[in-house]
Amino acid sequence: MAASQAYAQDADSLLTNASSFSAADSLSIFSLIDSLLSLEDASGSQLALRMAYNSNVLSAGRTLGIENFGLAPGVSYYHRSGFYGDLSGYWSKDFEPAYYLTVASLGYMRDLSKHFSVMAGYDRYFYNIATNENSYIPYKNTLSVSPIVELKPLSLSANYSFYFGDQRAHRIMPCLTLTFQKRKFRSIDRIAFMPSVFALMGDEVITKMEFVPPKTLREAADNIRKYGTRFSVAQVRNHVFGMMNYAFSTPLSISHKQWMLTFTWSYSIPKALPGETLTLSESTYLSGSLTYIIDLRRHKNPL
Repeated sequence: MAASQAYAQDADSLLTNASSFSAADSLSIFSLIDSLLSLEDASGSQLALRMAYNSNVLSAGRTLGIENFGLAPGVSYYHRSGFYGDLSGYWSKDFEPAYYLTVASLGYMRDLSKHFSVMAGYDRYFYNIATNENSYIPYKNTLSVSPIVELKPLSLSANYSFYFGDQRAHRIMPCLTLTFQKRKFRSIDRIAFMPSVFALMGDEVITKMEFVPPKTLREAADNIRKYGTRFSVAQVRNHVFGMMNYAFSTPLSISHKQWMLTFTWSYSIPKALPGETLTLSESTYLSGSLTYIIDLRRHKNPL
């Protein structure tokens, strides 16, 4: 039997400072949901300006355990036809340079019935980092589609995302959300509490280094000269799919006139893919945003 030693390396570990791809799986989703919530009761086109905060950074839905914070300013536009656009920037003191990513998003949201809607979008990531042997960005684009079933106060969604660039990856994220809301509470127009549970599934290429025993004495001598051992080294790449992460979140949204303030507590449980060595642990993090909404409806002049 061949003696072997294996190690796993997923695409996320190849990113600068452990992951320059952090915002793609966490803050971009947060900003998109935040923008759409701002438009929930709007009857016309809307423009939303926001500043978001995150106490931690995620990669593929897995916390990197960075005891820091990130800021994400952004602007979103929603047309009453269902088309939307979003431009977000990401800043963190643990990245060099600190402003490391801009994300541009375009999409469309449509109600197909009273209880069923669908959302589709495209994201493009512009990284503000130097490309060298220590930095590698496998994905710079995302296509996604999300069917949503709403049976108030319960909503079910299943987001599918296809990441592509130098490499390709698939992500499936089912989500269950309960919405509890109160309108016209004292001076508050709307207060909503939306506990959610997520499950993230996806694929990765796991690279293993195997030590293969020699078949002849000459091969053993060559291996000792090359590798310092009689075993040769072979690189094996396996494409695996499985559960990557579980997460719980508790967003609290407060709206007053054109302003919306959102706080979210999240708990992340990373899971190792088959054959993957995962050193990340469970963690909690806080996020929040302040959004100003501009109503772009055109009012008709009275006759």
